[in-house]
Amino acid sequence: MILLDHLCRDYLVGGQTLRALADVSETIEAGEHVAIMGPSGSGKSTLLNLLGCLDRPTNGRYVLDGQEVSGLSTHELSMVRRHKIGFVFQSYHLISRLTATGNVELPMVFAGIPRSERLKRVAETLDWVGLSARAHHRPDQLSGGERQRVAIARSISMKPRLLLADEPTGNLDSAAGAQILEILETMNRDGLTVITVTHDPGVGQRAQRVLVLADGEVVRRVPGREIVEAYADFNREQQASAGSSS
Repeated sequence: MILLDHLCRDYLVGGQTLRALADVSETIEAGEHVAIMGPSGSGKSTLLNLLGCLDRPTNGRYVLDGQEVSGLSTHELSMVRRHKIGFVFQSYHLISRLTATGNVELPMVFAGIPRSERLKRVAETLDWVGLSARAHHRPDQLSGGERQRVAIARSISMKPRLLLADEPTGNLDSAAGAQILEILETMNRDGLTVITVTHDPGVGQRAQRVLVLADGEVVRRVPGREIVEAYADFNREQQASAGSSS
């Protein structure tokens, strides 16, 4: 499904080259649920942007579903995002003037899908996330958990092969967050590849495995069930290293 081959991403900041991602090589199989963790500035967002074809690597290869995407044109990357990748963000990114139906329908409008098919998929996806009764409500009439469920319905309306979730429970209380994680896990069990960026080991442990980043590199690969203890060890090591260098 995903092959990352010596992936690097550099940025020019104040005339200096900043390496945000350094020589990442990884294989993620179709149907896996992988979490990405690490401290602020570790490269999590950079890696997610590359995986989502929102950015290009400076060096290395990114093969998605058998297709080398690193060198595609802007239009070709847009087509990959539209047809293969779904996105779920911490801040929902819903259009405030549109109802739940309108928000879920929007990607299909841009893709030129006929209205009858769009409405069928809207009904199916909103029912799937338990929001059929809220289909005609705008975001300001929905709770945070309901908004995130609308965002999930929108993310799967184009039937992607890969779902990228960036802190999907970050703005939610524990009950709503648990509900969102259950939805993501159900989609994963149904065959969707899910990659979640999180700072919360409790979220990470729901994944099959976790990639821990530091300074732009994958420094640990941990089974999800072991991440709570392993991440506590990692944080202690980071703090000890910072203390010894100060």
